Amino acid sequence: MIHEERTYRLLVNKGNLVSYQVKIEQSDLFISSDTNLFSHAEHSLQQHRFFLENYIRRHPKFQTSLLPVPKDDTAPPIVRNMIDKSRFCGVGPMAAVAGAVAEYVGCDLLKFSENCIIENGGDIFLHSKNRLIVSVYAGESTLSYKVNLIVKPEDTPLGICTSSATVGPSLSFGKADAVCVISQSATLADAAASAIGNRVKSKSDIRKALKFGMTIPDIKGIIIILGPEMGAIGDIELTR
Repeated sequence: MIHEERTYRLLVNKGNLVSYQVKIEQSDLFISSDTNLFSHAEHSLQQHRFFLENYIRRHPKFQTSLLPVPKDDTAPPIVRNMIDKSRFCGVGPMAAVAGAVAEYVGCDLLKFSENCIIENGGDIFLHSKNRLIVSVYAGESTLSYKVNLIVKPEDTPLGICTSSATVGPSLSFGKADAVCVISQSATLADAAASAIGNRVKSKSDIRKALKFGMTIPDIKGIIIILGPEMGAIGDIELTR
């Protein structure tokens, strides 16, 4: 595993929002909201981790499978969502875990704050009343932080999730520096980023991977960065 200092957190343009960190074991959330909702966020994170950990104890294959697992109508909502969304993408349910945690904690915090941005290991759930610009971090690529996604208030809530073969602990069978997927569901965006990233082993794969990604239901857009090469597709607006 590569240790990656989260310096990108220093680049968050939070405006008038209050930012704080909530960390429980592997979960490390950086949150910006209208007011400091640390206690609410910590309780929400504890609750959803409890659901996941209990389910994994009873169904260990849920944690280890690299392929979709059978539906389970008795599972907690976060687990059912991970199973459903990963099935669309042809990957195991844990490929969606970071996006799912960000999404479910974010939805809980929206009861107390109109604006909420949650980043969980490079996976983002956001709801904003203002126009935002999200920069794509792609490790050592010369395009890192040079590709910026414009997010309009009317497009939120939104999930923006990134998988990388060169940065952080993500499991990827590809070689992309960043595969960024945009969807209304952060759970789906996370699973899709993993599935698409697995298909990018050289620059010649970028176009095919973009085309594959857009066959997944409810994907709004995709950005792929591999070294100095980049491809993008979908209903998204970029600026540099």
